Amino acid sequence: MELELKVYRALCSTKRFTINGIDADSSDFGSQQDEDQENAEDYACGDMQFTRKAATKKVLEKYKINETEYDEVCSKLESGLSFGCCGWCV
Repeated sequence: MELELKVYRALCSTKRFTINGIDADSSDFGSQQDEDQENAEDYACGDMQFTRKAATKKVLEKYKINETEYDEVCSKLESGLSFGCCGWCV
């Protein structure tokens, strides 16, 4: 698998994300949300987390990957897009 994943330094999104030369969308692999909005400042995040979802045949075929590679992508997205408290948008 050919994976290119670069996360913005101060934003909670991917700057460059391709799999086997195909532009990728992190929402194909999971969801990202603030898990602690109640304890965040206005326009900030209390606990930003990326949560993987189960692989589907459609996504595996779209990116030409297997389930092991899918798990690898999810792990990298979890690592890059889960960072806890953040105030960059304040």
